[in-house]
Amino acid sequence: MRREDAQSRDIDGSWRIRFDGTRKEALEIGRTRLLVTGVVFCLAFLVVAGRLVDLAVLGPAAEPRLVAAGGSAAQDFRRADIVDRNGVLLATSLPTASLYADAREIIDPRQAAARLVAVLPDLDRDQVLAKLTSKAGFVWLRRNLTPRQTYAVNRLGIPGLHFLQAENRVYPQGREAAHVLGLTDVDGRGIAGAERFFDDALRRGGGALELSIDIRIQALLRRELAAAVSDFQALGAAALVVDARSGETLGMVSLPDFDPNVPASARGEAAFNRVAKGVYEMGSTLKLINTAMALDSGTVTLSDGYDATRPIRVARYTISDFHARNRWLTVPEILVYSSNIGAAKMALDVGGATQRAYLDRFGFLKPAATELPEVGVPLIPARWRDINTMTIAYGHGIAVSPVQLAGAVGAIVNGGIRMPVTILKHHRGASLVGERVVSAETSNAMRRLMRLVVRRGTGRKADVPGYRVGGKTGTAEKLVARRYRADALISSFVGAFPTDAPRYVVLVLFDEPKGNKSTFGYATGGWVAAPVVGRLVRRIAPLVGMEPGGEEKEPAPGNPLFIPVKGGTMKAGVRTVAAH
Repeated sequence: MRREDAQSRDIDGSWRIRFDGTRKEALEIGRTRLLVTGVVFCLAFLVVAGRLVDLAVLGPAAEPRLVAAGGSAAQDFRRADIVDRNGVLLATSLPTASLYADAREIIDPRQAAARLVAVLPDLDRDQVLAKLTSKAGFVWLRRNLTPRQTYAVNRLGIPGLHFLQAENRVYPQGREAAHVLGLTDVDGRGIAGAERFFDDALRRGGGALELSIDIRIQALLRRELAAAVSDFQALGAAALVVDARSGETLGMVSLPDFDPNVPASARGEAAFNRVAKGVYEMGSTLKLINTAMALDSGTVTLSDGYDATRPIRVARYTISDFHARNRWLTVPEILVYSSNIGAAKMALDVGGATQRAYLDRFGFLKPAATELPEVGVPLIPARWRDINTMTIAYGHGIAVSPVQLAGAVGAIVNGGIRMPVTILKHHRGASLVGERVVSAETSNAMRRLMRLVVRRGTGRKADVPGYRVGGKTGTAEKLVARRYRADALISSFVGAFPTDAPRYVVLVLFDEPKGNKSTFGYATGGWVAAPVVGRLVRRIAPLVGMEPGGEEKEPAPGNPLFIPVKGGTMKAGVRTVAAH
């Protein structure tokens, strides 16, 4: 018995030992698992806390904006603003939400469509229903919701509806600078005007893009131009104000125009920029170029003259004067009385090769370098014959844009340096690089001749006492179906002020204006465009702080620039050049 009891005790002891060991092992495993679980939870909480700190303290202040379709690409910077030369806001981007749906998550498409249309009445119910039943993972429903609309859609609580945070481009000045600014598409990419030309820079964000435009002058231009288009029932019009010294554009208007806040309005004629894209036969305004070329090349002097007693007949063409003087005319009189005959003979003396070289210097043989994607290509003769040389002298046979003509006239009056016409602001102290096209002496003579045109010639209605406006009228028949139409005119005036120290070039052009009672039925540049320039000068000059000047001295009899108020005959003894 003792041996059995001892054996029994040994068995019980070993069992207890094994039991205690198993229990301790289980407790250790449990403790280890609890420890691992605790560590995992701690790490998870640390990750969450770190992310919260990153978002709240270290991260950006706003949610990232997704701009690509479907929200696949993030935009790092907000599209930069565009401002005028004085810092007035012209274009900016506002945060907005766009609504899309994952049709696979929509439980009841019909109910969802009905409820959506109730809060967004501009949606088409059938179209919305078709999108929600398409089973597509991504379908656009409505872009650029207002905060109130976003809240209303959120309140519906429909599963499968989602928002993308994006931007909406807005233009606080509306139509005022439509063709200069252009507009963007629904994805925020520039598609016209400065928005397109500077698209890459604007998309990178950063500081505002500073344009040379002065929105005050821009508004004046548009108001005066719109009133004249209405008065003369013109198809369209263009106007431009350029700094003669720097080439900066202070105002550029093309009518009809559009509202960049309503992209659908930028269609057809409204989207066409007549200032930079349109090319026209500019008529007698090109006599400024012709006269400057003849004087600068040494072909003529102010004392020379040409026989304008009879029209010129070349093959089947006849060159005549609108208001014929039927006598010899001095070089100043050819410009003042806008003689086609005198201009044509002057151009022939200069020669076709020299004429072409000067037109190239003035920037007429290639597109303008203005920072706009809508820039017209000039139309020039394929063969430069004598007849082309003569007709180009008075603005037919070559078509250029208004911005090209304004740049050329700026060179004529500013001392002879052609500055590229720009829509960007030049900062004080910036070095300006231009190209000399005529001498300072020629420029000085042309300023006096342009002033004479306004005082004694076809541009009298542009005169503004105290501001010494100089310029030239232009009236050209439009080429329609390969024939010139006398009832379809391009009427214009280009001028500069003040002529003793020119600061601004002003150009106004009308497409097919109709004469009215106030113009005695005339629709020429002198009756239609010149008065608009006069009104613009009268309002722009005080705006830019320009004070009126004193009295002018009249050229004395015997001076080549002396022209009697009512005309008169050419004084005997004035040298003449060969008549063609």
